[in-house]
Amino acid sequence: MESYGEILRKQREEKGYDFEEVSQKTCIPRNYIEALEKEDTDVFSSETYIVGFLKNYCDFLEIDSAKIISLFKAKKTQEQPVPTELLEKSTPKHLVLIIWIAAAAVLIATGLYLYFGLFNVPQKKIEKENEIVEKSRTHQYTFSGKPETRRLYKGDQILIAPKTGKGNIILTVSNTLGNLTLQTPSGSQIIELSEERELDIDGDKQGDIVIYLSDVSSKDGAHGAETRMFLKDPSLVVIDDTEAEQTNVSEIPVQAVVKTTSKQTVILEDTRAYPFTVNVSFRGSCVFRYRVDRQQSVEDYYKSGGIVNVTASNGIRLWMSNINAMKIQIIADTSTYDLEVGRAGQVKVEDIKWVRDNDGKYRLVVVELD
Repeated sequence: MESYGEILRKQREEKGYDFEEVSQKTCIPRNYIEALEKEDTDVFSSETYIVGFLKNYCDFLEIDSAKIISLFKAKKTQEQPVPTELLEKSTPKHLVLIIWIAAAAVLIATGLYLYFGLFNVPQKKIEKENEIVEKSRTHQYTFSGKPETRRLYKGDQILIAPKTGKGNIILTVSNTLGNLTLQTPSGSQIIELSEERELDIDGDKQGDIVIYLSDVSSKDGAHGAETRMFLKDPSLVVIDDTEAEQTNVSEIPVQAVVKTTSKQTVILEDTRAYPFTVNVSFRGSCVFRYRVDRQQSVEDYYKSGGIVNVTASNGIRLWMSNINAMKIQIIADTSTYDLEVGRAGQVKVEDIKWVRDNDGKYRLVVVELD
């Protein structure tokens, strides 16, 4: 049988073309042109490409492409192996059925493993339902009078001791969608986002407590409302003597011995040292570890919506794997300081602690550690 590759080669040489010139004028890669002349079909991904390149090459060489393609297909037919079904005995029908049943069993087993094992769908559904129930459950919080940050949900109640008499004044959360609405003995109080509102809770027409709304969703009431609450008159706060004694002045370092190479930020100054609170709210995923007053450190993985609230007497050390994923507030006395956050993915270690100056004053500082 006549060789189509030999016809292509002779025609190219008669016209005086080399492979590079043909490649440039036909836009066919040189290795494909050489393969066509050698009848090497392994370099092509499919028969469609071979037929297309043969037609373009024949048109360029002014050869009857139909003839060349016919020769190519004839050779391909001769080289085609005998179908395996003609060489092998046909598979019994019952064996095919067994194979199908086995394959179906494997698929079902894999699906069950993924559903119950790997993805644990039932357990996650239960956890989600428990989370919804927990959010819908009424919680009662007793306000001690000291500054505190808390996320409130619809139905939550805040119990506040009156100035005189027995019992508690109850504030009930009636809305957390777009704003925070509280039902008080003096009527309904609506607090907008970023608003600081004084509330008269005993009907004497004087502000008793201050509530600041720092976060609330305009689309999802189940997100809750993050608030900071404190007494308008700090002198009314009853300080537990046992807690006040926990601030060990002897353990507070003198300012001169604190490393000056570390970046320091002074939060406040006072003539005494006292316990302070660090409130951390998470807006993304983060590994967070903290150690309070040289106690054993606590570490966990937190997701968006998580909250950590700890009180330290002398100092607290924070380890943060993704500082941009959190909001950190330091509450000391009646003052609140928002800790500066860094960029996404940044790892930081910081000390928040009291230091003592040579003049006898105490400073609450934030120290960045290497």
